Amino acid sequence: MIQPYAIGVCSWSLQVKSVPELRAFLDQLGVNVIQIACGDPHHASWNEGDDMPAAALAAGFDIHAAMIGFPGEDYTTPQTIKETGGFGNPATRAARLETLKWALARTKELGVDRLMMHGGFIPEPGDEGRTAFLDTLGEASALARAHGVTLGLETGQETADLLRRTLDDLQCDNVKVNFDPANMLLYDMGDPIRAIEILGPDIATVHCKDAFRPTTPGTWGQEVPLGQGAVNMPLFIETLKKVGYTGPLVIEREVGNQQERLADCAHGITVLRDILKG
Repeated sequence: MIQPYAIGVCSWSLQVKSVPELRAFLDQLGVNVIQIACGDPHHASWNEGDDMPAAALAAGFDIHAAMIGFPGEDYTTPQTIKETGGFGNPATRAARLETLKWALARTKELGVDRLMMHGGFIPEPGDEGRTAFLDTLGEASALARAHGVTLGLETGQETADLLRRTLDDLQCDNVKVNFDPANMLLYDMGDPIRAIEILGPDIATVHCKDAFRPTTPGTWGQEVPLGQGAVNMPLFIETLKKVGYTGPLVIEREVGNQQERLADCAHGITVLRDILKG
């Protein structure tokens, strides 16, 4: 059983290709909690292929959640991911629901009941595309419910107020939030601490990541090692506790080569341990 506020890492942050490689890195880092990539070919694939879940279970990882990306998602700029992310594009929704079915089955094979994903840029209330987008999220929720899985929509591509309104409109108790404070800054979508207070009851998983806001509109902000950005990690953890979150603190790092990411994850683990010590 994963203890409250246990520290972990995202498998894809370490750019691993095999379960033994992940096992070795976790042993080096001194942690055992992970969020694990499902292993679709375009996003953090595994040498083990269809045998990955069995290998991961045999390796003894404390798996908190799985993660799925979709073919064609393009993170080159905020605009390209707005056009290609999640269920945002009506033309790709049917195919992505099929990918989701595969990921839900993989999630259950991994022995967990949480699957994280980017839902896509959410249309504002009054936007003509909002109803169809919410209908697609409702379909995703129904598919997940059939597997006993909770979906976690990753934050950042919308304001916390819009995500709160969307969850309230959706009324699906198995659609929750994967809270990434750095994404709020990278996309320039508001104050991550205030966002925790707005989304608190629905935060099911978190990514511990740090960043600065963009200096030029239409561009990305800058992701930096944990504790070196504008998130304010002590206040981040304090606020998570305030709203009742008791899950693990899982580090995500998406910048640098493998060894740089490994070093940054090790640094992040030290930062989190120091904060938790008080």
